[in-house]
Amino acid sequence: MAWTFNDRTPVYLQIAERIRNEIIGGAYEPDSQIPTVRQLALTAAVNPNTVQKALQELEDEGIIYSRATAGRFVTADPEKLQGARDAAAKKLVKDFLSSAAHLSLSAEDCIKMIEEETK
Repeated sequence: MAWTFNDRTPVYLQIAERIRNEIIGGAYEPDSQIPTVRQLALTAAVNPNTVQKALQELEDEGIIYSRATAGRFVTADPEKLQGARDAAAKKLVKDFLSSAAHLSLSAEDCIKMIEEETK
């Protein structure tokens, strides 16, 4: 089944975010191979060049690396993985607080609600 994309963000960035989230979420172990460009393009129902651009983005971040003709692999560098996890978490919090502000909720209101939900 094809992936769903929104019109607000370039597709390659959405693909990069999805793969990044899968990596930091543990779907791929450090040093494990990720699917090929062709496999990802078929799964996402996008042009292989779009997937290539997404993977280049992740390589530039140091989340994945290439091995000559063997494909792309998840970094084993725990600092890179933790940095990606921290950045994703910060983005999540920022987006949440932005949405909460549209509802006139303060950060304190949000913290209180989170504490109540986690009990």
